[in-house]
Amino acid sequence: MIYLDNNATTAIDPRVIDVMTEVLAAGPANASSLHAIGRAAHGRIEESLEVIARALQTDFSLPGGPRLIFTSGGTESNNLALAGLGDPSAPLVTSRIEHPSILAMAQAQAAAGREVRYLDVDQNGAALIDQLDDLISTGDQKAALVSLMSANNETGVIQDVAAAATICRGHGVPLHVDATQSIGKLPFSLSQTGADAVTFTAHKFHGPSGVGALWLSGGVKLNPILHGGEQQLESRPGTEPIALIVAMAEALRISTESGDSDVLQMESQVKLLRDRLESTLVDRFGDLVIHGRQASRLPGTTCVSFPGSDRQSMLMALDMAGIACSSGSACSSGSSPPSHVLQAMGVSDSLVESALRFGVSKFSTPTDIDESIERISNVYNKLRS
Repeated sequence: MIYLDNNATTAIDPRVIDVMTEVLAAGPANASSLHAIGRAAHGRIEESLEVIARALQTDFSLPGGPRLIFTSGGTESNNLALAGLGDPSAPLVTSRIEHPSILAMAQAQAAAGREVRYLDVDQNGAALIDQLDDLISTGDQKAALVSLMSANNETGVIQDVAAAATICRGHGVPLHVDATQSIGKLPFSLSQTGADAVTFTAHKFHGPSGVGALWLSGGVKLNPILHGGEQQLESRPGTEPIALIVAMAEALRISTESGDSDVLQMESQVKLLRDRLESTLVDRFGDLVIHGRQASRLPGTTCVSFPGSDRQSMLMALDMAGIACSSGSACSSGSSPPSHVLQAMGVSDSLVESALRFGVSKFSTPTDIDESIERISNVYNKLRS
């Protein structure tokens, strides 16, 4: 099986497995316990925070400065941000191409009476940031929160969060950035985003699933959605998963350990493989459509429509042929609704219904890509009408 579904989740780096295994093998670890074992567990969290701070260019040692809330992953972090930042009764602004964990939470809040305002996107899949100023201030009440992803999980299109941050600062409105697809894949500085809150999760950058985080800028207040413990200043109570936290820090360290130049080199290598996949398939099948190809994208992401085919049939046939890919967000592909991202981009129904997503990672090889091209070509030749 050739794994090309790295936007959904990534293979754990063997070095991360070693670190996580070492922590688990050391025995019970509850950072809230007052005995020596508990203090040691607390120390592992502090060490992990230092690693994460270096990797993402932030400082958790400043009194009243930035802080990190550990969660179970990106979905929880996104839900926590939307529910806990700003006045939950005041309007929320987000885009039409956000991850389901944002859109479903926004819809739940709308059902409870909150006004939700949506940024449109252009045909390349980039949110129209020039609409943001009006969306914040329009109507009877100013928006209390803006939430925007840094890069789209289906098309890979990178969003202009820096411009959004400038507009939000001008209005005094907090900005939450879902950086789930960017952190660990691109150079990312928490101190320079201009955001007030940032989501990320370990399993997107070769760490374990089940752990993520919500970064908060200094002075940002958060209302918890869970209750029943004093952990993490009561922002997110519950016993911290020490092994997962240490593993996430190690995965981040690996992805950034040699500085921006090596991160950019890895990005370039992944992009070369992605481009090789795209260009060869387009050369063979001239009617293929690569969505967002004219925009800046994540290096390993490609969303391709195969005209004359059905995405479900293609997905199953590719699975049988030994190619793991997806037909959209992994959080919604089980029911496989049409891509809301492509629909927001104005893509025709026929292209939406024939779209698949492929994700390349640092563990992908040229041999993988060449073999994938052959298998994809064979399946498409058999299935297209």
